[in-house]
Amino acid sequence: MKVEKIWLTDTAVWIRTDEGKEACELLADYPRLKHATLEQLRKYEADDYGIHWPEIDEDLCFDGFFDKQPTTGLYRLFMAHPELNVSAMARRMGISQSLMAQYISGKKTPSESRMNMIYETLRTVGRELIAI
Repeated sequence: MKVEKIWLTDTAVWIRTDEGKEACELLADYPRLKHATLEQLRKYEADDYGIHWPEIDEDLCFDGFFDKQPTTGLYRLFMAHPELNVSAMARRMGISQSLMAQYISGKKTPSESRMNMIYETLRTVGRELIAI
């Protein structure tokens, strides 16, 4: 699938593929997008896999616009804690932000050892915060 157009409305992020299919994700479903200013929403980056908002640390995978899957535990965790920086977590683990976003969206399933690595990284951050 190749996305040829991305646009924003007051309530959603829309995409159109080269096959003419259109789909949207509601801003209200993503706390970081919901609370972002219009200026922040307009500052996105797109690649072959999705959209990234560096300033607010939010990512949407293009496949997720069409392939509505049950939410993963990682998805629920990061949605419940929008203060967690997905890109920073990925950097700490030495993986790409795009791969981490695919784990969170459910597009890819992490191995048991990778899942343990994600949870241990979260625990480490928690311990560092408690030590403050």
